[in-house]
Amino acid sequence: MRNVGAHGHPAWWAFVAHRISGLLLAIFLPLHFWALGTALSGAAALDAFLHFAEQPVVKFAQWCLVVLLVVHLTGGVRLLLVEFRPWSGLRKDWIAGTLGMAAMIGLVYALALIV
Repeated sequence: MRNVGAHGHPAWWAFVAHRISGLLLAIFLPLHFWALGTALSGAAALDAFLHFAEQPVVKFAQWCLVVLLVVHLTGGVRLLLVEFRPWSGLRKDWIAGTLGMAAMIGLVYALALIV
């Protein structure tokens, strides 16, 4: 069997997904504050932004944001469980559960956007 090293281990990929989702969420924050700031500019500016937010590409971006939030949240919970629980070799199960939870919540949110 070939030794793939640390970069082939599922825990490494869970680490990468957690870090990348955190970075993308941090990049999103200024856009979020800008969107909230439109409400301070008056009703017309907020209505224009809300009209812009109805576009399909923005709906897709909202879905991506929800998936990023879920990946980051479940990755953080997985990390806390790894750090603070007694260890019994269930690392791959925690990673699979994290990815499954992220996929499930993302699909439920996508269904809510369609309906």
